[in-house]
Amino acid sequence: MSFSQQHVVASPTGADLNLFIRQADGRPRAVVQINHGLAEHAARYARFADFLGSRGFHVYVHDHRGHGATKAPDAPLGRFADRDGSAKVIDDVDAIHGLIASEQPNLPVILFGHSMGASVALNYLLRHSPRVHAAAIWNGNFSQGLLGQLALGILAWERMRLGSDVPSHLLPKLTFQAWGKAVPNHRTLFDWLSRDEAEVAKYITDPLCGWDASVSMWRDVVGMALNGGKDAGFAAIRRDLPVSIVGGERDPASDYGKGITHLANRMRKMGFSNLVSKVYADTRHESLNEVNRDIIMGDFAAWADGVLKG
Repeated sequence: MSFSQQHVVASPTGADLNLFIRQADGRPRAVVQINHGLAEHAARYARFADFLGSRGFHVYVHDHRGHGATKAPDAPLGRFADRDGSAKVIDDVDAIHGLIASEQPNLPVILFGHSMGASVALNYLLRHSPRVHAAAIWNGNFSQGLLGQLALGILAWERMRLGSDVPSHLLPKLTFQAWGKAVPNHRTLFDWLSRDEAEVAKYITDPLCGWDASVSMWRDVVGMALNGGKDAGFAAIRRDLPVSIVGGERDPASDYGKGITHLANRMRKMGFSNLVSKVYADTRHESLNEVNRDIIMGDFAAWADGVLKG
């Protein structure tokens, strides 16, 4: 599994974005623009890209700031930026979208986001939804409420004591480590990602995965999730936008699927009429790396096919 093209894209934010492209087999029908999660990178989506490419989709996926092979003067590994990090991440996504629009001007774009990438995708929609034909918001949690505010308080305390550019000491314990310990009979602290032991092993041995994010990056990540939890921001999104919301029943990061159901119910109450949601039984956090991934990817393709026909 590999991408057919790799490029460096200069973003207006000053970042040199590492971009992978998988061209569609045969006549292309649409573009899927993927946003990866926290402490991982774009190359991990090669299998999904191959699957989509074989079904007529071009796939574009870049490394966010502070991740993978993307470079920026203010964004070493583990930090989005020295200031305005989340805004720069969204602007980088828009830079990739602009490239797609120039290279594939007649193709609809389906915006996809996993985990932190779901927050990135949703925040992009809050600003630029007319540019997107459909959106898939997967494995996110936008119902953090008081817990999110508590996290910001902890991060403010760490920022005062330690600074913004050092790894957070407490947030990994409250998130990744706590989620790992919550898995019954876990072998590793990353078993919360998937039931597929081989996929977990690949994540653990990948030097570009599983690192501790800085205090500033955590502040940006939590801030984007909280922003996605505010109904007022959704006013600019057209109510007939096709949306797919997906998660796993055994995913502690989404409160065992409750965050998925909560977002879907919120959006339906706001009048979104073209929304599908599903919480997959027994499935953990990384839907695309789970033991039932073939079913999940097939369901995504069926949804995307319906979007293009509809």
